[in-house]
Amino acid sequence: MSKITLLEAVTQALSWELEHDDSILVFGEDVGANGGVFRATDGLQKRFGANRVFDTPLAEAMIAGLCVGLSAQGMKPVGEIQFSGFMYPAVDQLVSHASRMRNRTRGRLSCPMVLRAPYGGGIHAPELHSESMEALYAHVPGLRVVIPSSPQRAYGLLLAAMRDPDPVVFLEPKRIYRITKQEVPDNGQALPLDTCFVLREGTDVTLASWGAMINETLKAATQLAAQGIECEVIDLATVKPLDLETLVESVERTARLVIIAEEPRSCGVGAEIAAAVAEKALYSLVAPIERVSGYDVIMPLSKLENNYLPSVNRIQKAVLRTLEAER
Repeated sequence: MSKITLLEAVTQALSWELEHDDSILVFGEDVGANGGVFRATDGLQKRFGANRVFDTPLAEAMIAGLCVGLSAQGMKPVGEIQFSGFMYPAVDQLVSHASRMRNRTRGRLSCPMVLRAPYGGGIHAPELHSESMEALYAHVPGLRVVIPSSPQRAYGLLLAAMRDPDPVVFLEPKRIYRITKQEVPDNGQALPLDTCFVLREGTDVTLASWGAMINETLKAATQLAAQGIECEVIDLATVKPLDLETLVESVERTARLVIIAEEPRSCGVGAEIAAAVAEKALYSLVAPIERVSGYDVIMPLSKLENNYLPSVNRIQKAVLRTLEAER
């Protein structure tokens, strides 16, 4: 079995579901003939036809609205927004309609749609191309927010998202689209949503992260292990709803927590994790919860991105602070 990238895993998942479920439609800006700006849909229109994989105008609100309307009529639309920073015109459809469909109809209708978007920094793109605003969507009742961190999880989680009866915002960290490869069996097997993945077991401190920052988190854990510090690394994968049970169980064992996120610091998913763990496992903690995150500024351009994104060094310093602290 050949190894594939996260980007290729997305394509593979879309292809599987298009082949096995006639209600799946894939559409967005340039996703048809050109295969998408990052080529995530490359070859799908040729294989499945322009009636199922097609281009739309440059109108994000329309893409999201089309998803809502099609889902209400029994289809399972997968809309692509070229960059997550372009998604804001679609927020009205997500907040006012997609997320409320089940409640509004008292369960008579649901909204089985996926809105995909490349997201995050690290490729030196201009403003509105490097957003990490997952907390914005996580705050909306009725929406799931899923962020894969590896080819295997991208494949399994996207399949699960397309099969979910409710709307899913699926954010794909473009910085790691092509950075690693894994063997990903094309067997249609989905991974569970709303579940954290323990990527590395440890006893000294819990490191919780998601998306592209999993790479830096794992590197930091490996280097700290050489110093005799064993970190447990948890990939949230679904940032809404949070799998608090897995997080709390880990913190109760390690007694320390460091949260690593690319998002701005204030009012983010990391802040929600810190609050929830404090509510449920405060007496297990022997040190303050640490957060390593972006800053409350727009993602800077070019090489300044490196100063914004959490680094292995910043993660290690946060871990050492938790180990040095005393209750």
